[in-house]
Amino acid sequence: ARLHIVIPRPPPPMNTALNTDPGLRCVVHTPSLDWVASPAPGVWRRLLERDGGEVARATSVVRYEAGARFEAHTHGGGEEILVLEGVFEDEHGRYGPGTYIHNPAGSTHAPFTREGCTLLVKLRQLDVRDQQRVVVDPRSTPWRQGLVEGLQVLPLHSFETQHTALVRWAPQTFFNPHRHWGGEEIFVIEGVFSDEHGDYPAGSWLRSPHMSQHQPFSREGCLIFVKTGHLA
Repeated sequence: ARLHIVIPRPPPPMNTALNTDPGLRCVVHTPSLDWVASPAPGVWRRLLERDGGEVARATSVVRYEAGARFEAHTHGGGEEILVLEGVFEDEHGRYGPGTYIHNPAGSTHAPFTREGCTLLVKLRQLDVRDQQRVVVDPRSTPWRQGLVEGLQVLPLHSFETQHTALVRWAPQTFFNPHRHWGGEEIFVIEGVFSDEHGDYPAGSWLRSPHMSQHQPFSREGCLIFVKTGHLA
């Protein structure tokens, strides 16, 4: 009998324009999206916003199977990573659940995972002048009291008008109506986040444009990743 060996082929080149207009409000429930193969075996993506081919301005949920890796590469427009599950690794360290990594424009690494992980990844969205590498582990970093009772905030990174943080909402926490200069981006990590426009369970991604307004709250409590001031 002849042995037939199938050699996996890389996916075809990607050229995608998805949710590219930052002037439009956008809500995506990521668990309802299909996983799309990446060029690296065992690495899959759910696309939230993307403008370009394999080198693209993009926001994605990325899943690494156990043992998966990417070859060393350089991020021309920088990279932000939030570890949602598992342990992510590169030559600089190991990053457990909740860890935020800010790799500036021009940085290089070779990412991998031994046990598997799921990440929120933002590519090519950093100012080239913002050259600080940042790693924040929420398990060893103190949280701050928020502007209203029931909110705890963990600042992750700031540059000029841009601010990134984790925000934990206790059950039955209500915030004041407010407007976002430079827009706002939210990824719901746990629980249900809400505003007057709807309810957003874990896995929801929201992008609200420059000068948009809302009145957020959480009845059951939630944990969210928030970035503001980058969509002007």
